[in-house]
Amino acid sequence: MFTIIGIAVVFTAVLGGFLLERGNPYLLLQPAELLIVGGAAAGITLVANPPAVIRKMIEGIGQIFRPALHSHQYFLTYLCMLYEAFGFAQRAGVMELEQDVEDPANSRIFSQYPEFLRNTAVRDFICDSLRMLVIGVTSPQELDQLMDLDIDVQRRGRHEPAGALSALADSLPGLGIVAAVLGVVITMESIGASPETVGQKVAAALVGTFLGILLCYGVVGPVAARMENAGEQQAQFLQVMRTAIVAFARGASPILAVEYARRSIPIDLRPGFLEMETTIRRDAKIPAVNKPSGQEARVAASV
Repeated sequence: MFTIIGIAVVFTAVLGGFLLERGNPYLLLQPAELLIVGGAAAGITLVANPPAVIRKMIEGIGQIFRPALHSHQYFLTYLCMLYEAFGFAQRAGVMELEQDVEDPANSRIFSQYPEFLRNTAVRDFICDSLRMLVIGVTSPQELDQLMDLDIDVQRRGRHEPAGALSALADSLPGLGIVAAVLGVVITMESIGASPETVGQKVAAALVGTFLGILLCYGVVGPVAARMENAGEQQAQFLQVMRTAIVAFARGASPILAVEYARRSIPIDLRPGFLEMETTIRRDAKIPAVNKPSGQEARVAASV
């Protein structure tokens, strides 16, 4: 929402100032200049980036125009979910989480959180990390390093489209100059025409420079910065999840593990302890532990 408002403010301020100086807005409507700048920018993007990065760039641009994902309530929801998983593992044993991490959509815990199931990157990060606890082939220190490696790889993956968009922004002023130079070439061909005609062609040529600079510093550059910021917020969120899972792997109780995670949340988004405790008591639903029947218990005891 703020992204749309910010871009609207940029164009309102620029065009408003132009109109206050009694500029003719129709002079800014130069399809040829827009074609040169926009078409060349699209071509540069295709040359400089593989299809996967271009796809992620488009997806990233779409995401920054949506409401912010990482909110105060968003963290509370995930802390509650982890508390449920840790509480169940503490009561039934970590091995009982195997079905949940192997098939989250049908899990007794994770199926109650549709946002978690839709976010494949976070879902795989959490489930793969818990799977290491289930199979018991890693120590807490190794799990910590493994999760840190995953976070770093995901951070680099999110930086690629933001870096590509930032590089595109840097090229736009130069493309505006190219459009202006071509406009000057056309103007020189009409040097013997009336002053009004020459003036209109010069104005059209300068529109190319105007478009390149405005799109660079007013639209594409800020969008790239916002995309980079969104990537860092996602990395911070994964760090919070990592803190909780590693704390539980080291033997912390479920409430202490999510308290470790709460303390690692950025200050402006961090819920208070009482708020987290109230949310957990109200919303957390730890699945019941299936106890063996009397006969099964006697057989197990005899074995």
